[in-house]
Amino acid sequence: MKKILLLVMVLSLSASIFSAEKITGLWKSIDDTTGLVKSVSIIYEKSGKVYGRLLVTYEDDGSLSDPNLKTTQVVGEPTYTGLDFIWDMTDSGKKWSKGKILDPLPGKIYSCDMWIEGGNLIVRGKIGPFGRSQTWVPVTDLSTLPEWVVIPTNPTPKIPKVK
Repeated sequence: MKKILLLVMVLSLSASIFSAEKITGLWKSIDDTTGLVKSVSIIYEKSGKVYGRLLVTYEDDGSLSDPNLKTTQVVGEPTYTGLDFIWDMTDSGKKWSKGKILDPLPGKIYSCDMWIEGGNLIVRGKIGPFGRSQTWVPVTDLSTLPEWVVIPTNPTPKIPKVK
């Protein structure tokens, strides 16, 4: 009995050691050049997979984008606001991977990896070994969001279809 209990404890500990950190929550992407906020997204988990949905986008000068801004690269021309642009991320140990990320403007889809580093979320879009990483910071003050933003409590994934 002691051996079984010890085995269960070891397996539980090893499962938590080899699991990726929790990345769900609200995150701001920051422009690499200007340092201004480009978007606010919610990263959420559904059925063991992680998804990302755009909640707010900003113009190059930092002003708020029109919440009804549409993308013509996605079938049905949905607005950027509410667009799931990250989908099917799975826990791969130290990071979330094997999912996809959509760059909405050109309508290009890339493989994606995400992980926590120094309290920030690192998002890497890639094709094969080549890619680009971006650092997203947590949203700590909800009052900085526009009043019309709705933070979904139990979102259903909506995987976009790109033209």
